[in-house]
Amino acid sequence: MKILMVLTSHYKLGETGLKTGFWLEELAAPYYVFKDAGAEITLASPLGGQPPLDPKSAEEGFQTDATRRFEADADATAQLADTVKLADVAHDTFDAVFYPGGHGPLWDLAEDAQSIALIEAFHAAGKPVSLVCHAPGVLKHVKDGNGNPLVAGKKVTGFTNTEEEAVELTKIVPFLVEDMLKSNGGEYSCGEDWAPYVLQDGLLITGQNPASSEGAAEKLIAAVNS
Repeated sequence: MKILMVLTSHYKLGETGLKTGFWLEELAAPYYVFKDAGAEITLASPLGGQPPLDPKSAEEGFQTDATRRFEADADATAQLADTVKLADVAHDTFDAVFYPGGHGPLWDLAEDAQSIALIEAFHAAGKPVSLVCHAPGVLKHVKDGNGNPLVAGKKVTGFTNTEEEAVELTKIVPFLVEDMLKSNGGEYSCGEDWAPYVLQDGLLITGQNPASSEGAAEKLIAAVNS
């Protein structure tokens, strides 16, 4: 089983002067779900190399068993430091794709033509696509085979407007994930803020927030094996 994980290369949190990037738990928890299932994992990002980590996600209050395991794993951290360029990957060498969130993807991956084409290729090939937290935002311009938004008519979730308000970034992000999914015709629903909530509609799997990362990865494994 070969799984592609696509990370953001964007590090600037709007015009705040603060840093953003990917959210550590949303990489680490799925990474070990996949690794412990025997999967071969490839990490990719638009620019390749070391993707930017949202510094808040490495703070003690956001650490989990998976993040501590990842940070102590020399092989994993070496792989993260040398991600493949997104332009150099193709769907036909993988069984599924997983997108961790963090705020970074809203700026780069949501508008990245290579990412959009890659997801469309995975979907057209009948391969599972899973995205968690802010990463469902990368589906903004993704179309199905008929030219409609991929999420139209599908059960989806993602970071809620109220969760964005709680972290005080509603006016900083380029768009709100919940609003975008709804405006693209997705059948959006969510659980309680910060609680695990994962939806699967066919081969599209979405998770609401960091706590949903492991569940979204488990559903991806099950979809590959079904």
